[in-house]
Amino acid sequence: MSKREDKAIDTSIRHVTASGGSVLADIGLGMEDVEKAELALRIRKTVDELGLKQQEAARRMGLSQPRYSKLSRGQLGDFSRGKLEACLQRLGHDLVLVVRPRHEGVGKWSVRDAKAA
Repeated sequence: MSKREDKAIDTSIRHVTASGGSVLADIGLGMEDVEKAELALRIRKTVDELGLKQQEAARRMGLSQPRYSKLSRGQLGDFSRGKLEACLQRLGHDLVLVVRPRHEGVGKWSVRDAKAA
């Protein structure tokens, strides 16, 4: 037996925790933080899709370049959810709020990309 064969890798699963649907929520971020992070990720994706430099992205969203830099690095403490929504609108996104029928427990919030029509 070679030295390599002596050191077996333990691949047994000891514990699995089911996801609640959002990795951000699963790691303990509050709902507001999760919402803001999802919006910021969509902003970042749009800026990348448009091929914008930070200065141009900031100008289109009505932000200073340093403020956009903070947003793009996930430093969202100074951003309200409303401000992030306004940034998405200034990048050309239509935002729609859908309130579904009431159910037991706490309702969920999510960001979903609509398919292009």
